Amino acid sequence: MALEVRKVLSFVEEIRTEAGRPADPPLRKAAAAAVFHNPLAGRPYQEDLAALIDPSDAIGELLGEVVAAAIGGEAESYGKAAVVGLAGEQEHAVAVKTSTMGDAFRAALGGGTAWLPSVSKRCAPGATVDVPLCCKEDVWVRSHYDSIAVTLHDAPLPDELVVIVAAASRGRIGARVGGRTRAEAIAGD
Repeated sequence: MALEVRKVLSFVEEIRTEAGRPADPPLRKAAAAAVFHNPLAGRPYQEDLAALIDPSDAIGELLGEVVAAAIGGEAESYGKAAVVGLAGEQEHAVAVKTSTMGDAFRAALGGGTAWLPSVSKRCAPGATVDVPLCCKEDVWVRSHYDSIAVTLHDAPLPDELVVIVAAASRGRIGARVGGRTRAEAIAGD
């Protein structure tokens, strides 16, 4: 069974200066969201959430392609989020963004081995969601701890779910708190 997508949204943010200093290169962050019908909304508790987990790879692939195009180059960090309308459970949001969706998203971005940070919540339309980001090779690369805020003006409706994926083209501008570098993570040091 495929998930019935109502719409796809994309967001791009390009930061060119920080603290009065130019960024070279600019930091480009992108997010994509799919708004779709929650087949479990308004139904009694169900132990089996396969109706959300199994078809979620198509959502991950779709959104990964949108974000990859929006970044316009290599993505160095990534993250995901899911929100559920008020007739659903938070667990519905968690189910739709498990490894099935996450692995398809990673593949669309050209891979990644690090944990894919995420957040989920139940909310009404108009919510802002802060999607966490971390380095796609290693969660311990501090320069890539970041987020992108996405506001969903007309979603989720009570019987909907929204999956959001995000990526960034580099670490934070002016990152200087130390720790492992991305180059070290890639080299396996």
